[in-house]
Amino acid sequence: MAKHETTDTAEFELPDDYQPDNEDWGGQPAKKAKHFWPAAKRLMGLIAPEKWLFSFVVLLVVGSVVLTVIAPRVLGEAMDVIFNGILGKGLPKGVPLETLIDKARADGNSQYADMLAGANVVPGDGIDFGSLSRLILAVLAMYLVASMLMWWQGYLLNKLVMRIVYKLRRDIEEKINRLPLGYFDSRQRGDVLSRVTNDVDNIQQALQQAFSQLVQSALTVIGIAAMMFIVSWQLALLALIALPLSAIIAGVVGVRAQKLFVAQWKHTGDLNGHIEESFTGHELVRIFNRDVEMTEEFDRRNEGLFQSAYKAQALSGTIMPAMQFVQYLSYVLIAVAGALRVTAGQLTLGDVTAFIQYSREFSQPIGEMAGMANMLQSGVASAERTFELLDADEQDPDEVSEHLPERTDGHVEFENVTFSYDPAQPLIADLSLEASPGHTVAIVGPTGAGKTTLVNLVMRFYELDGGRILLDNVDITKLSRAELRGHVGMVLQDAWLFEGTIRENIRYGRLDASDDEVVAAAQATMVDRFVRQLPEGYDTVISENGSSLSAGERQLLTIARAFIANPSLLILDEATSSVDTRTEVLVQQAMRALRADRTSFVIAHRLSTIRDADTILMMESGNIVEQGTHDELIALHGPYYELYQAQFAATEEDEEGPAE
Repeated sequence: MAKHETTDTAEFELPDDYQPDNEDWGGQPAKKAKHFWPAAKRLMGLIAPEKWLFSFVVLLVVGSVVLTVIAPRVLGEAMDVIFNGILGKGLPKGVPLETLIDKARADGNSQYADMLAGANVVPGDGIDFGSLSRLILAVLAMYLVASMLMWWQGYLLNKLVMRIVYKLRRDIEEKINRLPLGYFDSRQRGDVLSRVTNDVDNIQQALQQAFSQLVQSALTVIGIAAMMFIVSWQLALLALIALPLSAIIAGVVGVRAQKLFVAQWKHTGDLNGHIEESFTGHELVRIFNRDVEMTEEFDRRNEGLFQSAYKAQALSGTIMPAMQFVQYLSYVLIAVAGALRVTAGQLTLGDVTAFIQYSREFSQPIGEMAGMANMLQSGVASAERTFELLDADEQDPDEVSEHLPERTDGHVEFENVTFSYDPAQPLIADLSLEASPGHTVAIVGPTGAGKTTLVNLVMRFYELDGGRILLDNVDITKLSRAELRGHVGMVLQDAWLFEGTIRENIRYGRLDASDDEVVAAAQATMVDRFVRQLPEGYDTVISENGSSLSAGERQLLTIARAFIANPSLLILDEATSSVDTRTEVLVQQAMRALRADRTSFVIAHRLSTIRDADTILMMESGNIVEQGTHDELIALHGPYYELYQAQFAATEEDEEGPAE
């Protein structure tokens, strides 16, 4: 199984037993914010530049909710028109209503008398279709306008959120370019990618859906509750009995389901990590014949995910049916109590109809608010993680006071340089060296000696703790980073290529290079030899990171990319470590062409690549313990000699006799 860096627990709030299985796995957005209100307040601050449009959106929501809440009451009036018409049609025309009521009481029909007294009945008149038509048209118009307002607010809110997220992504991209290399070295790549992609998408979803739905649902609940108390405060209290029962169900079952969902997320991460390892290490699995073991491990993790997901979904699936059962009980109580009040003349049939509709609509926004609250909480948690990225310490700003000519000599001097990643663990102390123009300086030493750190300091990927580095007698801190790096070409151990054509990957070193210059660079660095054999030649599209090419071909392309940039200073960091011996010969020829007429720093474990260097620096624990030519260092019989003996002595004894 792969080993991973320790995740900074200040960055996340995950279950105590949760550990990601693969650092490249982007993971899920955060589920819960550690500091909800400060993060939520800052998230709302993103809306400040769009406050007028946001206010208009809220007004549209308010208008839509008001119309939606009033419509059932108007529909209830239409029901009253129908009920009163049917009731009045059965009464003798011309007889005063009071006379009919008194007669009913005298006959012992008190309930009927109360119902007549509570109704707006005209004896002998049927249904007033004119009033009924106006009321129905009014209801339809209300729902139509409400729908149009909701569509309008959705359109404007989407536009508003897209502008906010666009600015947020732009700010993140600019921030990433201002962050020091140490920020990325100290964090998992998957975590940074998750903040830039998953968390921003989660923020967008929360702003688009959760916020709008929460505002609409909250206003709907307030409006419906107000209308319910206006219609009948007694029935309103009866309807509200369902709220604490629903809350108890959601609380008791929801807490248990949440624990199971946490387990589900953990098992999902475990399974994803195993799948990624299986795919990326597929050849290794086959080499060691571990297909059965990997399949068994997959089955074990898949079973864990199945059990946790099944239990979580089954338990959470009981919440809605249980809450619906409570709501149905509420409807029954309201219907019975409403019917009794209608027959008693205390309510009209339209009021009861409207109230039943209100009670049905009352539970829906409450459920939506619960669901949207979880989404909003997740969105705020993602915002908190994004703000942590935006608030990270940036690299020191450039203080430009010097400039270099377009072409420099490449004279590099280290004067009493001191640097450490951790103040408690010194790495480089009081180091001084000089690289003459056009010379090749090779840097060798064991892992952790500070070789790569040395060249990273030249590139200003890290800032010095003390001393200074000069390029052509100019302190590099007096130059802008862009100008400094414009004079430096770098070929890394990992030959990173971009998705695109071979021509585009070479031209990446200098975007204004012509096609002829691209070909010339390829010819000088041995790239043209294999490109000519490809069906599409320089227009061959390579996949991301050049996986369709061999390791040696990828490395040659990166050398061509550095060649076309025509730098004054060249840095080669383990450029031949991942290629075979035969390809190494081609890479060395390409590097010799690249190093011609420019100062070069070469980091290498293979001493065969640096025997012709003008100066070899032997480093241990951040210090230069030896320096000189290959022959001079061999004659000293010091650390370099021991390293040389370890690599080449046995071979030379076989081929040339005993080594000196």
